[in-house]
Amino acid sequence: MSAKYWWEDFKVGEVSEMGRRTVTKSEVIAFAQQFDPQSFHVDEAAATQSMYGGLIASGWHTVAMVMRMMCDNYLLDSASLGSPGVDHVKWLKPVRPGDTIRAMRTVLESRRSASKPDVGIVKTLWEVFNQNDERVMTMEGYGMFKVRGAAS
Repeated sequence: MSAKYWWEDFKVGEVSEMGRRTVTKSEVIAFAQQFDPQSFHVDEAAATQSMYGGLIASGWHTVAMVMRMMCDNYLLDSASLGSPGVDHVKWLKPVRPGDTIRAMRTVLESRRSASKPDVGIVKTLWEVFNQNDERVMTMEGYGMFKVRGAAS
């Protein structure tokens, strides 16, 4: 396997920016129409009357955008074996059309799998900020990566 990042490359305490993305009204509505069609995600008039005062992205849309940033920043160039799950997702502030979000990755823990020694497990905190440097989302979860040289 030709990969740039292996389990050993994720060092505890390491912080890195994963990119930026400007959120458009059309993608907010399109995502929500398919996956989360609550009125404040799909109907501008209704959203104006909601507690949010306007259209907002689904939290799941924000998670999906961050997943894309993860893929583009490191996952597609890694010896990734997927993920056993996410422990915490918190939506702290609404993401609105026109916002530019950026995501940061912090490695919290790293250990070798007890049952599969050729697999390393990395616990990560992902933080998402808007253009005003307000934290809009946090997420903690795990990634599994091949250990360098452990498998042919």
